[in-house]
Order: sequence, then C-alpha cells, then structure tokens
Amino acid sequence: MELPRSQRLFAWLDERFNLSPLIDFMKKKEVPIHRHTIWYYMGGVSLFLFLIQLFTGILLLLYYQPGEASAYDSIRFIMNKVPFGWLFRSIHSWGANLFVLFIFVHMFSTFFTRAYRKPRELTWVTGFVLLVLAMAFGFSGYLLPWNELAFFATKVGTDIAGVLPVVGDAIKLVLRGGEDVTGATLTRFYAFHIALIPAIFTVFLGLHLLFVQRQGMHEPESVAGLPPERKKMIPFFPNFLLRDIFAWLIVLNVLLFLSVFFPWELGVEADPLAPAPSGIRPEWYFMFMFQTLKFIPPHVLGIEGEVLGVLAFSVAGLAWLLVPFWEIREKDSDRLKPMALIGFLALAFIIVMTIVGYLV
Repeated sequence: MELPRSQRLFAWLDERFNLSPLIDFMKKKEVPIHRHTIWYYMGGVSLFLFLIQLFTGILLLLYYQPGEASAYDSIRFIMNKVPFGWLFRSIHSWGANLFVLFIFVHMFSTFFTRAYRKPRELTWVTGFVLLVLAMAFGFSGYLLPWNELAFFATKVGTDIAGVLPVVGDAIKLVLRGGEDVTGATLTRFYAFHIALIPAIFTVFLGLHLLFVQRQGMHEPESVAGLPPERKKMIPFFPNFLLRDIFAWLIVLNVLLFLSVFFPWELGVEADPLAPAPSGIRPEWYFMFMFQTLKFIPPHVLGIEGEVLGVLAFSVAGLAWLLVPFWEIREKDSDRLKPMALIGFLALAFIIVMTIVGYLV
C-alpha cells in the first residue's frame, strides 16, 4: 500500500537529514504544569514578536531609502502608495513596543520565580543582554523615519549618553557620526538597526534558546520539592507547542487590532534648524530613566546631577545583569524576602516613573 504524500515527503527528508531522533527528543521533552505555567509562554511570545519584526522589517527595507533627503519621503511613499504599506509599517512600530514589553514581562517573571539560580545563571545573563539589544533596536529604529519627534528625541538621547565620564564624548561621536545629529547619524542608525544589532542579537538569541533547551523549564521551589507522582507534566511536542502557538495567535490579534485602529503616525519631517518642539519624550521603555534624570538636581555633592544619574543607572543595570552571582540567600523563616523586595521596588520604580513621565 502506497504511503500518503505527506508521509512520503517526511520519509524523503528523514532519509537525508535524520529527523526522527529530533522528533523523538521533542516528544520525550516535558513541561511542568503548575500555577506559574503562564509565565513560560512569555519567552515564546517574545520570540514570535521578534520574527514578526524581522518579516515586516524586510518588507519595509524593500522601499525605505536612508538619507537626510529621502528617508521621510520614502516612509510617506510606503504609507500612501505601497499596497498595505501603512499596515506593515504600523505592525512593525507597534510590534517593536510589544516586543520590548513582553521581554520585560519575561525578565521579571523569571526574577520572581527565581529561574536565574544555578544552573541557569548564563540563561539570565543572555536574556538581559537580549533586553538591552531590544531597547537598542527601538532607539536606532526610532530615528529612521526622520520626523521631528524622532530627530529631537535622538538628540536628547545621544546627549545623555555623552555625559558619561571619560567615554561619553567618544560614545556620542560614534553614535552621531559627528558633533550633531545629521544625515550621517541617520546612516549610522540605519546600519546599527539592520546589520550590527541583528547580528549580535541573533548570536545571543541562539545561545539563550540553546541554554533553555539543554536545561529545560525551571520549576518553582513550591513545585520542585514535590514527589514525582504529584507533579503534572505534558509533552513539549505537540501539547505545549500548540498552547504556545495559541498564545502567539492571541498576541497577533492584539497587534493587528492596534495596527488597524491606531495606525502609527508619520508626523512632521525633521528640520535640524528649527527649535525643538515642547513635550519631546523618548519611547515608553526609556521614560523611567528620562524622568528620573529630570528630577535629579543640577548638582549633587559637587557632581553634575545628570552624570550621577547616568552612572547610577549603569551600576544598577550591571547589578541586575549579575543577579545570579550576588543573590541574597533567604531563610524559610524570613518573613521579608530581600530578593522579592528588590524586584518589587525595581518594578514599581519603572512603572511609577513611566506614568509620571507621561503625566507631568
């Protein structure tokens, strides 16, 4: 009896690429089911949004023309002349924000469930690097439409980077390609956005996924201590994978809703000679830092307030990166959990300062 066409195709591929062991491995791989299982999907959703960014970004590259005289007009052409160009540009812009949001959610869920502990220290480190790179994606892509808001926000952002002692001026010069934000800056940000950052991101993403696959899903302490017969497990393939795909479809619908009913505006073309408009703000994921710097006095103990603020955020970021290596060990009898308190204060600070930044 002749096999169905799909089975014949698989047999043909299996004969050449030995796919059966991979399928067997995926079937044997299991995922624990408990009250915190929902957080397992945040990493998969982040990966899905990255793939959407990759796909829509490639489509936009087909028409985008980097350059001080052409960038704005090319985006306007995409939005007004290219079939569904406005939709793909809106999906790319909204997707960038959701991408960063879900990485933040994934990071804090990992923190509060203690998934950074041994042997997953490097999984945490690579995940934090991916968050920083995702924010760099947003910062570099923000300037590409060459509109008024993006121009002056980039000017403010690179000025902040330039206040770092010793290396600040060099960093600002590398970012801008000169003393001011010009067409050279746009060209550099274009190269960062489509080449340099994606290359680095792909390396760390590959490492992160490899670590997760090798070490499996983390079990919270309340579940890890249970006897095997009381643990509920499901196969990764196809059970968990289908649930993951269902979460992707929900996020895709949210993304399409935002893109269709709240399309991303292009704004006014940048004019380097014009004064900065009022209300210049960065993207929401930089707002907590931006607003904090505004609250710091001009001078603190003889140090410029802005310098002190940038240094404080740099030290805090380094400390967060190294959480698995300095974690405060807690006793079961401790009512106040120091690490949980640190995480709560960090999350509350980010949320409160972000909200204040939009209200003030």
